[in-house]
Amino acid sequence: MATVATAGAHALAVPRPALLATRTKQLSFLSTSLKMGFNLLQLRSTAPATARKNLIIRAARIESQGVSLGFRAPHFELPEPLTGKMWKLEDFESYPALLVMFICNHCPFVKHLQKDIVKLSNFYMKKGLAVVAISSNSVATHPQDGPEFMAEEAKLFNYPFPYLYDESQDVARDFGAACTPEFFLFKKDGRRPFQLVYHGQFDDSRPSNNLPVTGRDIRLAIECVLSGQPVSSNQKPSVGCSIKWHPQTVQ
Repeated sequence: MATVATAGAHALAVPRPALLATRTKQLSFLSTSLKMGFNLLQLRSTAPATARKNLIIRAARIESQGVSLGFRAPHFELPEPLTGKMWKLEDFESYPALLVMFICNHCPFVKHLQKDIVKLSNFYMKKGLAVVAISSNSVATHPQDGPEFMAEEAKLFNYPFPYLYDESQDVARDFGAACTPEFFLFKKDGRRPFQLVYHGQFDDSRPSNNLPVTGRDIRLAIECVLSGQPVSSNQKPSVGCSIKWHPQTVQ
């Protein structure tokens, strides 16, 4: 019996060098895994607060803020990256109505409406509507919205309106703009200044709700202005990406 037991013990035994090699590999793997986990945690915990804040800002989805109807169009003088021309509010004084749009290159809400914004502008500009688009996003956080890329975007989509660059972001503040896209429709009676009559959404369509883009809301407002009819004060706010303010001005 002793012989059988001894033989069994020898059969189950693992050679000591092989056992040591196996344990060494296990410990090495465990050590590497722990280091990787620690480095990952360290990377997450030491990421600059500003970087984390910027990520939150980029993901922000907000509505246009309340601006009183009757508000006078603020003066602006901004460059058009595509042509180099400077545009001022006074350049549109001869038109009965002016649509000011705050847009940008990267925002998915803008991209969702982009082709239809061009179609709508082409249609109503022939009927006497003046249209201008402005990008106020900070290139410090979103370089893809900078003037060079604005010019490419305007050319690619054949914008029929000037696409202006608000580098200082002063014009966005003067208008009270908060998101992209955001629409301000002004009417002009004779020699009186442009007055705000519509500050609302393009329509009910959003990138994720599967509703068709019709431009219903803004079309109705434009039709009323151009035909001399009053615009309803029942207006739904525009929804989009927040304007990307320069980092030092982020609250």
